[in-house]
Amino acid sequence: MSNGFDLDAFEADLEDTLQRGCEAFRGKYRKELNELAGLSRSEIDAITPGITDLEKYDELMTVVKEASRVNLSQAQLKRIVEDLGSTAVVIARKVPSLGSFI
Repeated sequence: MSNGFDLDAFEADLEDTLQRGCEAFRGKYRKELNELAGLSRSEIDAITPGITDLEKYDELMTVVKEASRVNLSQAQLKRIVEDLGSTAVVIARKVPSLGSFI
């Protein structure tokens, strides 16, 4: 009995996502990713109330991972982070290695 869910496609997408994650943590911004991943929930919650900060944190992690994976320039990464909005910028500035150019 099928529920319409394509498990094979899901597993293929998951494998691609995991591979890109590995590449990101070996890329240009691996230090920044490690520091960003090290932020505590209370540090993130202190920025804004509710879940907005967690959503922005997740978006920021995704952006930095992809930037690391493709070796994006600092200027390009800065522009993209700024486009995420002020909450993402505040979170980025809590990470010394990101804050130095954001």
